[in-house]
Amino acid sequence: MRIAMFYHSILSDWNHGNAHFLRGIVTELGQLGHTVTVYEPENGWSYSNMLRDSGEAAVRDFERAYPGLTGTRYRLEELDLDRTLSDADLVIVHEWSDHELVRRLGEHRKSGGSYRLLFHDTHHRSVTDEPAMAAYDLSGFDGVLAYGARIREIYLARGWAKRVWLWHEAADVRVFQPLQSPDKVGDVVWIGNWGDDERAREIREFFVEPVRRLHLKGVVYGVRYPKQALQLLAEAGIGYGGWLPNFEVPRVFSRFRLTVHIPRRPYVEALPGIPTIRPFEALACGIPLVSAPWVDSDRLFTDGVDLLYARDGREMEQQMRSLLHDPALAQSLAEHGRETIMARHTCRHRVEELLEICRELGLKNGE
Repeated sequence: MRIAMFYHSILSDWNHGNAHFLRGIVTELGQLGHTVTVYEPENGWSYSNMLRDSGEAAVRDFERAYPGLTGTRYRLEELDLDRTLSDADLVIVHEWSDHELVRRLGEHRKSGGSYRLLFHDTHHRSVTDEPAMAAYDLSGFDGVLAYGARIREIYLARGWAKRVWLWHEAADVRVFQPLQSPDKVGDVVWIGNWGDDERAREIREFFVEPVRRLHLKGVVYGVRYPKQALQLLAEAGIGYGGWLPNFEVPRVFSRFRLTVHIPRRPYVEALPGIPTIRPFEALACGIPLVSAPWVDSDRLFTDGVDLLYARDGREMEQQMRSLLHDPALAQSLAEHGRETIMARHTCRHRVEELLEICRELGLKNGE
């Protein structure tokens, strides 16, 4: 098939976790013989921040890590959809897109576009910013890809779309895989962005305080950490590594003995079943994982086999201590976690699910 994808960015993953999944999906589609073009807005927010943070070197690093992947830049006011979509079979537009782009794509489809048009939602705005999501005109779309069952239910209940498929994120195992490191430089690493105070107290409870009380060597990577957050880490003796491109994550994981997952509050409170992409990637890298609480209602993983959970900070401390003092437990978790990813949660699995959706929509080349 000829596939056009309108996303915020494939070039930058600066505070843009969806780029991880997008890169894997585009790679797998290409391996199966499909032609994919990813359109991203010129000077998008994530791309601009990446350049401000790391300069053009970040783009060159991306090109080395993902040879052949590229983004086609566009200006919305100059976008000619007749020309851009003239030979498209499938068009997917991500929810982090301009409302006007979504409206124009829907109108183009209704006015005779022979392709199939899907909306892809990978965020919590359906519950945290309902007016913004309701403002998207999806009347011309053939359906929605939702990365959690609860989000699928919301679209159907609100009447935002008539057809919605569950399409979880997954690990790009061509990039995220176990790497051997001659020695460990630390005990625990957390990779995640501070964001908009959506998990500020959770970061303190489930990472900073357990690391401090256990006198562990810990490091944090991520962006948008305010001055008070950096001070909090420094006072606990925790290192801060700044922005870490996603393709560098396996190398970092290989140098630590365990990692943690701290979901953002909206997912815990209102959107069960959505872990975001970080746990998929950690398990794919074969590192023992302890997670703060979230409800795995979509049955993605097995508690105590693939990963451990901690209900509060004290239990997180206990779980960290157990993994650090029980190598057999740590190894078992790492092995089973990766086995689960390889069996069920790779980007190839998600591409196969997407192609099945295409067949439902009458796209014969989705074979």
